[in-house]
Amino acid sequence: MVETGYQQPIYIINPDCKPACGTPVFSDLTSLNKQVELAVITSPANKVAAILEDCGTHGVRHAVVLSAGFREAGKQGKKLESAIIESAHRSDVRFIGPNCLSIIRPSAGLNSSFHLAPVKKGKLALVSQSNALCTAILEWATTRDIGFSTVVSMGMSADISLGDVLDYLVADPQTHAILLYLENIEDARAFLSGLRAVARLKPVIVMKAGRHQDSYADSIFDAALRRAGVVRCMHLGDLLAAAIVLSSGLRIHGDRLAIITNSGGPAAMACDRASDFGIPLARLQEATIKALQKVLPPMWSNGNPVDILGDASADRYQQTLDLCLNDGNVDGVLVILTSKAKTNPIEVANQVIKAAANSKKAIITCWMSDGHVKAARECFVEANIPTFRLPETAIQGYAFLINYFHNQKLLLQTPSPMERHQKPDTDGVRIIIENALAEKRWVLTDMESKAILSAFHIPVTQPILARTVGDAVVHAEAIGYPVAMKIFSKEIVYKSDIGGVRLGISNAAAVQKVFYELMEIARDNLPDQDVEGVIVEPLHFAPHGRELLVAIKRDAVFGPVISFGCGGTGVEFVSDRAIALPPLNSLLARDLISRTGIANSLKPIRSLPPVNMEVVEQVLLRVSEMACELPWIQEMYINPLVADEERCTAVDARIVISHHTETQRRYAHMAIHPYPSQLINHWQLPGGTKLTIRPVRPEDAEIEQDFVRGLSNDSKYYRFLHNIKELTPEMLARFTQIDYGREMVFIAVVEEDNKEVEIGVCHYAINVDGKSCNFAIVVADKWQRHGIAHKLMEQLIECARYQGLEVMEGEVLVDNKKMSAFVESLGFRSRPLADDPSLLHISKKL
Repeated sequence: MVETGYQQPIYIINPDCKPACGTPVFSDLTSLNKQVELAVITSPANKVAAILEDCGTHGVRHAVVLSAGFREAGKQGKKLESAIIESAHRSDVRFIGPNCLSIIRPSAGLNSSFHLAPVKKGKLALVSQSNALCTAILEWATTRDIGFSTVVSMGMSADISLGDVLDYLVADPQTHAILLYLENIEDARAFLSGLRAVARLKPVIVMKAGRHQDSYADSIFDAALRRAGVVRCMHLGDLLAAAIVLSSGLRIHGDRLAIITNSGGPAAMACDRASDFGIPLARLQEATIKALQKVLPPMWSNGNPVDILGDASADRYQQTLDLCLNDGNVDGVLVILTSKAKTNPIEVANQVIKAAANSKKAIITCWMSDGHVKAARECFVEANIPTFRLPETAIQGYAFLINYFHNQKLLLQTPSPMERHQKPDTDGVRIIIENALAEKRWVLTDMESKAILSAFHIPVTQPILARTVGDAVVHAEAIGYPVAMKIFSKEIVYKSDIGGVRLGISNAAAVQKVFYELMEIARDNLPDQDVEGVIVEPLHFAPHGRELLVAIKRDAVFGPVISFGCGGTGVEFVSDRAIALPPLNSLLARDLISRTGIANSLKPIRSLPPVNMEVVEQVLLRVSEMACELPWIQEMYINPLVADEERCTAVDARIVISHHTETQRRYAHMAIHPYPSQLINHWQLPGGTKLTIRPVRPEDAEIEQDFVRGLSNDSKYYRFLHNIKELTPEMLARFTQIDYGREMVFIAVVEEDNKEVEIGVCHYAINVDGKSCNFAIVVADKWQRHGIAHKLMEQLIECARYQGLEVMEGEVLVDNKKMSAFVESLGFRSRPLADDPSLLHISKKL
């Protein structure tokens, strides 16, 4: 801290040694008798709990514990870690660590870590769960002249979590983008909640160790990152490309790339890399080709990549770039320059910078080599235009931009837990599950599994239980031949493995023969139990059908996960499966399907008509409903799900369940909280106007902005505690793109001219303690005194109670008499704020 130039007072508390730096040493905090903001603790593990206690006694509320010897040291270390957590909570001290590198804030000259190399000030934040990797990234960044706004080494995260740090960074004005290095996730809901909140406003780049240790778990983690709106790097070197592109603020609305170059070789390398990433090269419009023919030499490439030849001047680059940027088929442009005698790198760079200032399309540059080319790259850095040395790395950067754009679309999706039509029979399903659990059965029978699918409106082949051979023949005749027959037993899970499934049975004699054979197989496998009978069901006939698999599997970290892919008997040998976290909507379902190899076979193939994609999507949405509404499900497999040009049918299904303790918070088993459609309420105002109060959605940004614009200056001032004209894009995102598990925004809307108009809004956000929340409310001026504020607050308070919160609090300007009277009528108590007499602190026990 001394060597990196920290300008604020530093005190050393240690009765046993005197450091050589000459800084005064105090025996304890009592002898220091100074106000301290941060304690950096390096003492042995067995002394940390007492030090934290002492910090709390003397008003030190923040600490970093560098000391090791906790849970990583075994049983005794776990006890010491529990002791420091209890001590910190008891003393009201929040701490980072233990066993961490500490924190670095270059703009403040603060380096409380044991990383001695200087860290440059910049716009990137680095958060790492590994001390070694944190140091490696800092050293790597130094060689590439990359600076940081904040560096946080999390260590064991015994108190302050990754979600807490992300909450801080989302509001940090010095941080424009975030690099995360992760090794494990303990609280998926808190992690994704914080990650989604920050990713709505700032690009986040994630690296995670252990990709090959468990490929399925890594696929789940990948799916979580996609829904969180962030991009993932697989290697340390990828961080550079991702950081350069995403921290520049570039955004795209498509993936079609044009390449401008003065040399064919680098362009070919870029094309090869683009093919690797699946980046399409833009097909230039005919008008663009004709315009280029007028300004380029006859030997130019006459297509994309646009090779403008080795003697290209700055003007030729500028004319070509302008034409490509104006082409409707082009979403982004890569400009490549290799050092040539007649090409001035800085002049070309200045032309590119001018073009970028006048275009919203993404421009990425690749000025190859060093020497005098390096000065041109520095011009790009100053202009915040991504620049690279190699074409392959530039393409990789563009790929990160595409992934970021795609994942941001997924982030904005807030599906409801259930579709608005055809509600499932959840009460009937609950009875089926509770009966099975009462019999201590964890695997449901075919009939039970298909009954649950039917309750969620998923078409199935209906099974009928035949207890006698006569019943089997009657059922087969009623169904119509051919039929399928299966052993019915609550004890036999994998019937096919013992020959307990027969298909294509075409007459009564065959039914009789198969019945006796299946019963004999069942008795051989269950000699001590009664066998109830045989299931008879129609043999599903779909000449144009494709066999698919849809499944739910409960992950220990992220909760229920939905997978989709190729089905049938060869599913164990074909690795074709994509994964997504529920809840899903149509866009997310289509995205899930598109990421599988079988997606292409669902299209027309020779004589086969295309599969009805709408019904496949509907099945995925119904399975998503099951994942949301049935926390008992540990595994659920539909295989095969046969889809053709008309319908989708679940031919076979298996569901595995477990006990589930009902919690006060609904959807607590899920990593992503669905849109709480159950909280939508409709009212009628005294004058007859129909009013809807509902949770906000991301697509409400426009009506939210119109609402704020329409408020009087006084209403704006009382709501935001300062004068504003309208919401900034960042504020708009924070008010409409919310995590329903950590905050709630209700808006009151009415219909005007066949569209919704917002006339009121209320909001609470859960505080760090997890027990209290801060709230705010405002109603449009012309709609005040209609009882709308009371309706909004009643719903907000009820929602907070349901979430298990104990206190609702806020701040009101002293001169806002109407608000003071309003909250008093709701049972809030008020007191002046000691550090700001213009404000009242108001609170209510829930």
